[in-house]
Amino acid sequence: MTLKDKIALVTGGSRGIGAAIVRRLARDGARVTFSYRDDEDAANALVRDVAGTVAVRADQEDLASIDALFEPVGDGLDILVNNAAINPPTAIRDITPELFDRVMTANAKFPLLAMRRAEPLLRDGGRIVNISTLNTVLPVAGLALYSASKAALEQFSAVAAREFGARDITVNTVSPGATDTRMLRDTNPPEALEQTAAFTALGRLGTPADIADVVAFLAGPDGRWITGQNIRATGGLIF
Repeated sequence: MTLKDKIALVTGGSRGIGAAIVRRLARDGARVTFSYRDDEDAANALVRDVAGTVAVRADQEDLASIDALFEPVGDGLDILVNNAAINPPTAIRDITPELFDRVMTANAKFPLLAMRRAEPLLRDGGRIVNISTLNTVLPVAGLALYSASKAALEQFSAVAAREFGARDITVNTVSPGATDTRMLRDTNPPEALEQTAAFTALGRLGTPADIADVVAFLAGPDGRWITGQNIRATGGLIF
């Protein structure tokens, strides 16, 4: 129970990578609050299944949701995981100012303001882990906004590591490769996923648990000397 009595906050925790992170942090002893946007049934099922968890609805396209997100945390926090994101695949020719604002708000502005909100609540030795994507270094057609928003998040992480380090608060990024989630399958045809698995050194798609284990390492005591890093958890899809 390496995270016994720690207080964790995970955005986008009702499914996929986020749900795996919630499960892993709770298994390690943390009390976890997680957010969801639409899938209340999945959120409630996770709360029933995993002791010590609390679900709160928060829409990252609405900055006012930050208040609701942090309300269950109270005045003390040990771990913040910015995981929630949106990814509407759109060719550059079809990007509108409104879509740009939506994606950048959900994927970059909201996590930045969540870090700002978390800083005074984080106890000394706290942890922030931001979830990015391999696509910041492996461009894919249609993902200009998603990749750019995550690149911004990576830079926010690097700067926050410098700013928060005086209190031994670490800030790191985890960039998953092709991870078998509903989002991945909704945005890629089956043949593309088969090709991706074949190009991966370990010969398969990642699982949400693969990513959650990396996050748990960074959130735990063994991650104390790692900060300002971007760990590309891709199974060897790119070196």
